[in-house]
Amino acid sequence: MESHSRERISIDLQGLKGLLLDRSQALGMSPSTLVRTALVQALGVPADPESEVSGNPQHKQVSAKTRLCLRMTREDIQTILAAAKQAGLSPGSYVAELVAGAPWLVSGASKAEQLAALTGSNAHLADLSRNIHALTRLLTLSNVPKALVYRDMLDTLDGDVRRHLAQAAALLADLRPRGTSALTSRHLSR
Repeated sequence: MESHSRERISIDLQGLKGLLLDRSQALGMSPSTLVRTALVQALGVPADPESEVSGNPQHKQVSAKTRLCLRMTREDIQTILAAAKQAGLSPGSYVAELVAGAPWLVSGASKAEQLAALTGSNAHLADLSRNIHALTRLLTLSNVPKALVYRDMLDTLDGDVRRHLAQAAALLADLRPRGTSALTSRHLSR
């Protein structure tokens, strides 16, 4: 049988739910934490916030993930679930990426679409590079009439390069290590 990191039991509160919710809110803790605290006291086991109440080392398991419960409307939940599915992420990972400001989620474009756009931009920059090399060769040979053909390309060169760099920066931001929030990134860049 598979070992679980959490032990669960269902208890019929027999009308005590309202009192439990009121008391836990007054104490600023979740109902589950309040019940666990009461059980620790009732069972006479030492309270160790880092371990399971049972004290059984087999049940201790280090986990990088923690549960976060959010109260929201059904419509908001459905929106998050649908968006997470479309992005190919779990709902938790989707929300974490949004909070981190992942450009591919914030922009609405899929990662594949952004990669395709960047690939196209790379090809365009490669063309620009070849054209600049050809222009340099023509100017070295003092062939001004043929060099004038490249004038329009030079007029838009700055914008083309800036657009490419913006696309590349957005995709590279997705490669930052997990757990580095957009907020942390902004503070580091100051």
